[in-house]
Amino acid sequence: MPVRTARGAEETYERIKSMAITFAIRPDARVNEVELARALNVSRTPLREALNRLMMEGFLVRAPNKGFIGRALDAKQIFDLYELRQALETNIIRIACERATDHELAELEDFVKASIDRRDRENAASLLALDEQFHERVAQLTRNDEMVRLLKAINARIHFVRWLDMHRRDTQQDHLRITKALKARDAAKAVKLIEGHISRRLDQIVDVIRMGFAEIYMRDQNKAHE
Repeated sequence: MPVRTARGAEETYERIKSMAITFAIRPDARVNEVELARALNVSRTPLREALNRLMMEGFLVRAPNKGFIGRALDAKQIFDLYELRQALETNIIRIACERATDHELAELEDFVKASIDRRDRENAASLLALDEQFHERVAQLTRNDEMVRLLKAINARIHFVRWLDMHRRDTQQDHLRITKALKARDAAKAVKLIEGHISRRLDQIVDVIRMGFAEIYMRDQNKAHE
């Protein structure tokens, strides 16, 4: 029986969002609402609500005579999101440096050191989860819920690209240096470190996106042979 509860509608949204984040809904591909509703075992109403919500959040696009389509894997858009993230997180760092307690910063350092110890045992997806947790923990130190909400929204939209990037980068040592600067209440140093940690040139993003298209293509090829 199709899911009709509010909880079911939220679950539908989260499942489709996960597909959009990981580009299981391919770039520029039309969303077949009938097939998707059948696959998720939901009615068209919660499905359409979820699709509209995801369109408003930038995960899908609505095209004339086509309905909903997968968002493009676009280098300029990803660059703009990284630039927005950098602007947000530099302010987060400044505020966290003022508002965080010594105890909270000690806990943050413990978390980072534990993450470093786990690095060689984790895959890229787990490392990205640890990376996102670090940045969200720092954001929570601002006591500003809107900053946390916005950071999570940005991270969701660049999740796939950051997952690809995680195959090539070790972010944990950066996190440790940022944390030590916060503990020293050196806001200027912490800001400089976070800027270097987040900054990406457009050509770097283009390179990662090439990897992204290859990943999507290979994933589809593997599914076709299953």
